[in-house]
Amino acid sequence: MISVEVSNRSGVEVEEEAAAELARHVLAGEGVDDGELGLHFVGPHEMRTLKREHLGIDEVTDVLSFPIDGRDDLAAGLPRQLGDAVLCPQVIGDAWREPLVHGLLHLLGHDHGPEMEAREARWSA
Repeated sequence: MISVEVSNRSGVEVEEEAAAELARHVLAGEGVDDGELGLHFVGPHEMRTLKREHLGIDEVTDVLSFPIDGRDDLAAGLPRQLGDAVLCPQVIGDAWREPLVHGLLHLLGHDHGPEMEAREARWSA
């Protein structure tokens, strides 16, 4: 079972349950049948700070991914910590589905390129 912990620190209303359901659907479709995911909605200032601190780029963005276990082999009995996907609703507006899918694919170890674009198209359709 995939557990999704959602937090909203963005200051705006977001479709938390719909985002959690999409995350579960995409992860299951990518072959991840159990694990824990953090899904966080933050405001532009926090997003800019995260991007600056972790990537060295001082700008706001739509989504950041912070993978932990990804698809690594784990010892028996250890829960899979997929990591955190962080989205900024003020940047993405109502079009949160594609950035969420993008962030989830990064958590699973996919890099930018044609394969990732094809996967994004599959899940964002």
